[in-house]
Amino acid sequence: MPERTKIAILGSTGSVGAQALDLIAQFPDRFEVVALAAGSRLDVLSDQVRRFRPRLAALAREERLADLQAVCAPLGIAAAGGEEGMALVATHPEADRVLSAIVGAAGLKPTLAAIRGRKTVALANKETLVMGGQLMLSESQRSNALLLPVDSEHSALHQCLRGERREEVTRLILTASGGPFRLSSREEMEAAGPQEALKHPTWEMGPKISIDSATLMNKGLEIIEAHWLFGIESSRIQVLLHPQSLVHSMVEMRDGSVICQMGTTDMRGPILYSLTYPDRWESPLPRLDLAAAPPLEFYEPDARRFPCLGLALGALEAGGTATVALNAANEIAVAAFLAGRARFFDIPRTIEKVLEMHSPSPADALEVILQADEESRRCAEQILMKGVAA
Repeated sequence: MPERTKIAILGSTGSVGAQALDLIAQFPDRFEVVALAAGSRLDVLSDQVRRFRPRLAALAREERLADLQAVCAPLGIAAAGGEEGMALVATHPEADRVLSAIVGAAGLKPTLAAIRGRKTVALANKETLVMGGQLMLSESQRSNALLLPVDSEHSALHQCLRGERREEVTRLILTASGGPFRLSSREEMEAAGPQEALKHPTWEMGPKISIDSATLMNKGLEIIEAHWLFGIESSRIQVLLHPQSLVHSMVEMRDGSVICQMGTTDMRGPILYSLTYPDRWESPLPRLDLAAAPPLEFYEPDARRFPCLGLALGALEAGGTATVALNAANEIAVAAFLAGRARFFDIPRTIEKVLEMHSPSPADALEVILQADEESRRCAEQILMKGVAA
């Protein structure tokens, strides 16, 4: 029997982390969980620790470390907290593969630690490459660490590009469902609150990612991520609305051929691919029934209703820490919207103002990235406190 692949998970209590563990449980003879890290959900992490018996569990909220130790100690499991705990999980000596599924900028440091630790990283955290793409790529080349995308769109591109020469690629095409407001007017979107914005039509995701889908910022972040992952400039990356969410991405070749990857709307597919690559295992997931599938539709996104897409493109073209500022402002504005302190279009308005005030510098060092992130968050909070002009 082949040796089991040993997995460490950053963000085990979130949507991607929980789905990964559900998959891992279905392959007990092929996977082994060696380390788990969560943000603040001690109750969920405790259940996962009891079920999977990792060597190490960590909680970002260091003040809850004693509570985690109380759960882990009787099981002979080590416990850690804070940034140090996250780094210990990311670099666990037994881990063959690290799933980075912490949402937001909090995933940057532990993912970098995993890369520097020469781990194969299954990357479900967009912000890692949005904020630090240049740094992450240079470090992965230096350490020979492999980055595997978990986002369904980037997983699709990775699969389409297997065996293809980059010089023969003309365009990358990312698909987007269009979110809950694909058919809404700008006036309806302006009046929408969190309850309406969280109603994603096809995917089950956490609240922050669901709002990013509603604004199309998720596609803007994905363009930046695709640029770093595949070495393609932004002018050759396109977004198309595809409400059926069955074609996850496409690659256009220079001879006019278009290669697409299709599958059911289930994140467990790309998660499994990232955990088993370069192999493909027999999947427990339902198969796509093409005969029963609806007609496939594709539309250009409306820039007036989805200005976040253009803001992300502009930040990528500006270069350096502009994408750090973009991400920081978006996280602050989305949190304010979810808390009822901002309107829906205050999200792009806040981002635009932060970008106008930001002077980009090379994003080639962690300290520079973190400073730009902190300054941009502070700027976004000040803008929201003063009120965002329409």
